Amino acid sequence: MNEIFQTFKPKDSIIKKYVDYYYLDIKPNNINNEFQCFPHFNNTISLYKSHLRLKDGEIKFEETAKPFQIFTPIRKKVLNVKQLGNVYRIVIVFHPLGIQQFYENLDFSDYIIVYDFFTQNELEEIFSTIEPNILTNLLYSFLKKRFKKFENIILEKCIKYIFDPNENFSVSEISSEIGISRQHLNRVFRTHLGVSVKKFHEIILFRKMMNKKLFENSRENFTELAYEFNFNDQSHFNKSYKNLTENSPKNFFNKGTVLGEEDTFWHLQS
Repeated sequence: MNEIFQTFKPKDSIIKKYVDYYYLDIKPNNINNEFQCFPHFNNTISLYKSHLRLKDGEIKFEETAKPFQIFTPIRKKVLNVKQLGNVYRIVIVFHPLGIQQFYENLDFSDYIIVYDFFTQNELEEIFSTIEPNILTNLLYSFLKKRFKKFENIILEKCIKYIFDPNENFSVSEISSEIGISRQHLNRVFRTHLGVSVKKFHEIILFRKMMNKKLFENSRENFTELAYEFNFNDQSHFNKSYKNLTENSPKNFFNKGTVLGEEDTFWHLQS
């Protein structure tokens, strides 16, 4: 089997509302693979075929191990990943409030590693193929039967407000617009998304800037980018990138690699 990294989209109209994309990550001859991924407003379920998670967070291939499932909430800082041995994983990338449509009462404050998102029989079917069309159909059928509409008007209004262009965003302004206190709004966000409103906005702004530079206008310089996204000055822009990526804007883009056809942009270490 060859090394594969492939992104693919859900086809069903309901699943599309809540799942951004899937990706297949296969490294049959891997010994030690390390990479960094960066803050994102999406969250993920990663399914590993025969792996263990070690105490320090490393993912290790073990031929006799059962499939391993891990939920990663909204990332608010750099995530360092280390994979030891062969890699065979499938990842579901959810939109904000996406995973809530299929699973209830999750804790968004940290990784979830002791939860059966899929049954062992379902995992056996998932790992029986590397064909994206078949995987898409399997994931559709398994997610669809778990679908239970989750609604939260406060979150939905707030998320829409944050995604819309807004030159003068503030938590006070958005809480006033929705008609609740800042404290209550932040409590709702931390409960259902694992981050504060301010941090969520910061991550969205970062991903918008990143996508503009990577996919829309690679020639746009950082001064122009800072101005376009309403940073006070270049220093403020640089500080924001340092806080979120541990890199200057220039180093962040120079060291990164886009994998697949979506917004998966990692710093590969090996």
